[in-house]
Amino acid sequence: MRLTQELIDITPEEDNLPLHVIHDLINNKEIQAVQDYANKVSITRLGYNDHGPVHMRTVCHNALRMLKLLYTAGIPTTLQTEQVGTFDDSVTAVALASFCHDFGMTISRQDHELYSGILAYNIIDGILQKNLPNERDLMRRVVIRSTAMEGILGHMGTRKVHSIEAGIVLIADGCDMTKGRARVPIVIHSTPKMGDIHKYSANSIDRVLIQKGKERPIQIIVQMSAEVGLFQIEEVLLPKINSSPAKEYIELYACVEGEEPKRYL
Repeated sequence: MRLTQELIDITPEEDNLPLHVIHDLINNKEIQAVQDYANKVSITRLGYNDHGPVHMRTVCHNALRMLKLLYTAGIPTTLQTEQVGTFDDSVTAVALASFCHDFGMTISRQDHELYSGILAYNIIDGILQKNLPNERDLMRRVVIRSTAMEGILGHMGTRKVHSIEAGIVLIADGCDMTKGRARVPIVIHSTPKMGDIHKYSANSIDRVLIQKGKERPIQIIVQMSAEVGLFQIEEVLLPKINSSPAKEYIELYACVEGEEPKRYL
């Protein structure tokens, strides 16, 4: 699985905590049920786009990809810089936040990030208790759990986050914006009409690439079929990057077919 593959080269510790946690996240039946119902509420009740298991796994993959690029470039995470956790701990927190950040969509779109934190807390705590069961692991559990909660509560960009870990989750969420998956809430049950910039913009995003940058560790390239796709970048992704503590490590390009790439960052 690609989530596991992203972890293989960036989890040097013997306990391999991120791999065990990813396995538990994938196989946890309650997580599956919450993600499925979040999608049902989002699409059927509210008429929004995907906020279910595919989205949350996509966000996790995006986030792990960015962490891997930072690791390769020798950029420490906030937990490493503050000497309160290891890189494995940062990866674990990001994976937990990514899988749980839209749990609150089961309740409401408004303030869903807050509801996500409430619904995810016990699940996150249970997974950490299982994988870090010893008393000596208490502080490690607290640090990872707190960092994951910051990522969940801050993923909309409306509440300030301070760690690179939470900032990565914020950007990774915004990067799930390819055709049919745009992060701008839109009614999905009708085709685009004249003046409907949300749908035209959403339908023009062909691919989002996350790769090694030329001047900074992470390069994000949004490939699109028409300039109207710039609306998605400017209304969703760019504000999230600007709100992220990881902004200084990001290059952002928009690439319209047949034209010179436009650089934002």
